[in-house]
Amino acid sequence: MSRRITWFIGGAVAGATGVGVAKRKVKAKAAELSPGKLAKGAIHRVRESVTEGRRAMRAREAELWSRISGTHAGTLADDLDPNDVVIVDGELIEPGKVIVLRRPGESDRIRRRRS
Repeated sequence: MSRRITWFIGGAVAGATGVGVAKRKVKAKAAELSPGKLAKGAIHRVRESVTEGRRAMRAREAELWSRISGTHAGTLADDLDPNDVVIVDGELIEPGKVIVLRRPGESDRIRRRRS
C-alpha cells in the first residue's frame, strides 16, 4: 500500500511541476506574441529594409556616376563575355590578372573572341 501512495504522490508532484513549467512557457510566448511586440518587430524590420534599400540605392548611384565621369574602377571581368579572351603583348591573360584604365570618351578596344 505504501508503494502505491509513494507512486501516487510522485506522479502528483511531477504533474504539478509540469503544469507550472508549461504555464510559464505559455505566458512567456503569449507576451512575446502580443500585438504591441509584433508591431514593434515589424516596424523594426521595415526600417532595416528601408535603410538597406537606401544604402544599396546610394551605392548604385555612386557607381553609375563614376561610370559616367570615367572614374569607375571596375574589373575586366565585368566587361568581358564568357567567350572573350584578353591578349597583352601576345600572351593570353586571365581577366582577373590585368587592370584596364580608359579615359572618358575613349572607344572600347577591339576584343578578340575565341572561335
